[in-house]
Amino acid sequence: MAEWELTNKLGTYLDRHLVFPLLEFLSTHEIYEENELLQVKLDLLNNTNMVDFSVDVWKQLNPDLADSPPDHFFEKRNGVVSQLKELENVTRPILALLTDETISQEIAKARDVRQLLDYLQKNHGFNPDMVDSLLEFAKFQYECGNYSGAAQYLSSHRMLISPNDKNYLSNLWGKLACEILMQRWEVALEDFNRLKEFIDSYPFFANQLHLLQQRTWLIHWSLFIFFNHSQGRDMLIDMFLEKKANYPKQQTNNPYLNAVQTMCPHILRYLTTSVITHRKRREHMKELVKVIQQESYTYRDPITQFVECLCVNFDFDGAQKKLRECVEVFEHDFFLVALKDDFIENARLFVFEIFCQIHECISIGMLAEKLNMTPEDAEKWIANLIRQARLDAKIDSKLGHVVMGTQAVSPYQQLIEKTKAMGIRCQVLTMNLEKKLHSVQERGWDLS
Repeated sequence: MAEWELTNKLGTYLDRHLVFPLLEFLSTHEIYEENELLQVKLDLLNNTNMVDFSVDVWKQLNPDLADSPPDHFFEKRNGVVSQLKELENVTRPILALLTDETISQEIAKARDVRQLLDYLQKNHGFNPDMVDSLLEFAKFQYECGNYSGAAQYLSSHRMLISPNDKNYLSNLWGKLACEILMQRWEVALEDFNRLKEFIDSYPFFANQLHLLQQRTWLIHWSLFIFFNHSQGRDMLIDMFLEKKANYPKQQTNNPYLNAVQTMCPHILRYLTTSVITHRKRREHMKELVKVIQQESYTYRDPITQFVECLCVNFDFDGAQKKLRECVEVFEHDFFLVALKDDFIENARLFVFEIFCQIHECISIGMLAEKLNMTPEDAEKWIANLIRQARLDAKIDSKLGHVVMGTQAVSPYQQLIEKTKAMGIRCQVLTMNLEKKLHSVQERGWDLS
């Protein structure tokens, strides 16, 4: 199963703190040696301030020496405590200012950051250097594993800087990481959208390579949100397969899909899963198949191969084999493990849909074989599907056949559906343009 395990690839684009949940997940499976995972965890912890956590991991690696950890751990702990006290003393005045009720009212009334900073300097002896110290304190808290405190200080820091500030982007990334690690998915989604909007604003990213790197990191961090938020899979599909009206004119294709194809084709595993498990978004399957074919020489796994077997080769035996392999992939994927049953059910439905498009009369026994089910279970499953989806089909239990009806859509009905779709798209485009214009006006950016 290590062949299909993606932690090594995903970790390349994640902050070290975001890798810890993936390592904890792997430790519950038997893909890698436990000592190897502990050593990786210890190597990551050495670059943080989480000294007590490091000691615990070291003791697990060295059970015979658990009573006498190396002295450098205690030396580092003393250094961390000393630096923490120093930073607390430096930032205490600015935190006192920001928590004052009168100043909080002024912050709420301030039209922009410049006006707020002028007010604080004239009336409260505010020093602009305090802003950088607040960010440094937030980073220190983050490295100590105090994600709640770091998020609070980053929020305060953002109030005192403009989008043009050199540290604004670092603030956005840090806040997003904190919310993900605290599993506050609604707030994390807000921070994700704020960061995505900033990255997509070209005046701040003249270097195209830098822009590509930012988008690649954002794609990987977003997986935590997309597979934990109730609307996550919808948003994942929109991010990669929807045509956006507010992308720059020179960006003819979806830039995030371009980033996947250029830097990280392994993300196709998660995009494919989202499309298959979301029946209402199957209209994107054609475009997804095209991308899977284009990237098949750089990345393939049982999930993408399952789609290739069905939609490209119409190889139902191959699809059956790949569906069995998909079960193993899901059981060992941190983001997909909870979707295994949902995927299998929808994959079977997808096989049935493709099969029905090709055949008018289908043997239940043969279909059961394609779906990895017994004939009795397959007949019950098909009967429930016909009833729930209101398919034009009948089951002949005596002969063991499913007979499909023909249900042609009239040109008049097709015209009505396309007209409705155009109206909805126009409304969405108008809302996106108004939102973008409002955001630009709020921040005072000149994009002309």
